[in-house]
Amino acid sequence: MASSLVARAARQAASVARLSSSQTSAAQATSLVQRRGLAGAADHHGPPRVNVWQDPLSPSKWKEEHFVIVSLSGWGLLIFGAVKFFTGGKKNNEEKLAEVAH
Repeated sequence: MASSLVARAARQAASVARLSSSQTSAAQATSLVQRRGLAGAADHHGPPRVNVWQDPLSPSKWKEEHFVIVSLSGWGLLIFGAVKFFTGGKKNNEEKLAEVAH
């Protein structure tokens, strides 16, 4: 671990020396700047999340995006069913005219 830190410091010192000794453009200078990687995003805090179809009876274990999709679908189905129930499932006017004519 310590040897890798020393090697990294030596590389950075060499790159700084090259920058100061030669005339470089801004694009070359920005390519030498260390950027933080995304390695920290993989660290999870808490229990692992599962797909809806793997454990359908435990919403607290679902992935967040699956919970949102299932919740919005459920609310949409509930509202659609309530509208159909309270309006009596109204038919089109053409169908009513055809029934009256017979």
